[in-house]
Amino acid sequence: MRAGHTRTAGVPDHATRTGGALPARGGRRRPAHARPRVQDASSRRFLARATLLSAALSIAGAVLGLGRDQALAHLFGAGAETDAFLVAWTVPEVAATLLIEDGMAFVLVPAFSAALALRARGQRTPDPVRSLVAASLPRLCLALAATAAVLAAGAPMLVSALAPGLSDASLAVSCTRLTATCVLSFGLAGYCSAALRAHRSFLAPGAIYVAYNVAIIATMFVVGAHWGVRSAALGVALGGCLMVAVQAPSLARRIAGRTGSRALVDDGDGARPLAPALICAVLLFALCRQSQVLIERHLASGLPAGAISHLNYAQKVAQLPMSLSLMVCVVTFPVVAQAIAEGDTRRARNRVERDLVLMSTVLLMGAAVVLAGAPQIVQLLFQRGAFTAQDTAATAAVMRVYATGLLGQTLVGALVRSYFAAGRTTWFPLGAMGVGALATVAIGAWAVGPWGACGIAAANAIGITVTALLLLHGLGPGSVPVRVRRVVADLVRPLCAAAGATAAGLLGAGLFASPAASVAVCCLCVSAVFLLLCWILDAAGARSLLLSAVRFLLPYVTRKLGHGR
Repeated sequence: MRAGHTRTAGVPDHATRTGGALPARGGRRRPAHARPRVQDASSRRFLARATLLSAALSIAGAVLGLGRDQALAHLFGAGAETDAFLVAWTVPEVAATLLIEDGMAFVLVPAFSAALALRARGQRTPDPVRSLVAASLPRLCLALAATAAVLAAGAPMLVSALAPGLSDASLAVSCTRLTATCVLSFGLAGYCSAALRAHRSFLAPGAIYVAYNVAIIATMFVVGAHWGVRSAALGVALGGCLMVAVQAPSLARRIAGRTGSRALVDDGDGARPLAPALICAVLLFALCRQSQVLIERHLASGLPAGAISHLNYAQKVAQLPMSLSLMVCVVTFPVVAQAIAEGDTRRARNRVERDLVLMSTVLLMGAAVVLAGAPQIVQLLFQRGAFTAQDTAATAAVMRVYATGLLGQTLVGALVRSYFAAGRTTWFPLGAMGVGALATVAIGAWAVGPWGACGIAAANAIGITVTALLLLHGLGPGSVPVRVRRVVADLVRPLCAAAGATAAGLLGAGLFASPAASVAVCCLCVSAVFLLLCWILDAAGARSLLLSAVRFLLPYVTRKLGHGR
């Protein structure tokens, strides 16, 4: 999303074309509707900057995540030792989904938004933001600490349940006891992240995965020779603490009341309480979504050593485009929540529809690269040290299968925000995710025999796609009333562009023996063909987007040229 592109619902088109500002020269009075247009234009520019900042930090975190996986593959390969660690890695994976990416955000962003509204209207005694923190944070810390202790004590049973056929269960147990600490640290990190995003502060929340991956990489290299793969588990524990440390100072300043003009304001009646039913609905949905990973690990534990590792490496790389595309809805979720709180369902609907198409377009471009250049990408990233050519071939095959489910993953991540943005309890997302999980179990149990890890990946892709279709179909008066047929029609064009770009990427990737050259040419071919087809088909409003970008940048260019003369 670029500045000057997105038109706010309810604002006439000419306001967008002029940037929302009306002239007030010659003593003429500014019309009464000028200020809202100026505010809308300012809001669009802020959202564009926030999205770019979040995307940049997400890319940095993803690159460091690749470096983490490369270090793990280089130091420990893809065998029984890494399989044991990756079973323990299930804990931070689930915790991140429950406590950072989904659960905390869906519950706390609307709650903090309502508290900020009360503060903005002048309520100071008691301060609504501090009251919300006092009522929620101590109880949350106690619950998270108790859960972490239970997981550490029950690590043997957990490992046995997750991977009954694992060859080195004792190593997995010791790693799990270390990673169990992240339940507390991730919970606090997610709390800080949700609160800061409600304040429209995105720098510190965006930096948490940078700090997290730096801690894991450094710990593996410092103590890996003595601790083996346990060093990666220790890095997880230290990285969780850093995630809290990078956000705590910024949040403390805002809780104290020194908030900027970016604080989210609505016209609600008051701060929403943290309803237990809402918390249960959100956490159960997030847990059910993450159960796909648990299903994969359980099914793959009966395959030859290395299968879990191949699934993990393939998934991490294949999901990079999804992580980047989801930055859009991370930034706009507070905006949708505000619009619903104000009763402006049209603005919320338009925002969600634009986000769905834009995110899907970004995702499909990245998925085309993954499909076209999977073998070369895996060879370039991982084939060194203990990671062999056989590991490359197995991982690349799984990665291509995973890529077919990326659109479903992205749509689920975007659509579920529409259900929880109002801060009301709804069980439909849990039901839809439950159906998808059942499909994953049934198809995976049938496909793992003949197709091994690729069959498990296919089950994952089908299950999440089923969930996405159900969530898209279920949108209505109880959530954001998205026009489903319109969204589906808009998605056809980037899908066609992605198909053509994938074919071009396959041709480009096969021209060179060097993996670096193959990946570079593949990316160039995919990008050129995808952007050309998007322009021809006008996918995601590509033509208007380019024209808006030109109009936005032209004054800066002409100003610089004028200074140059």
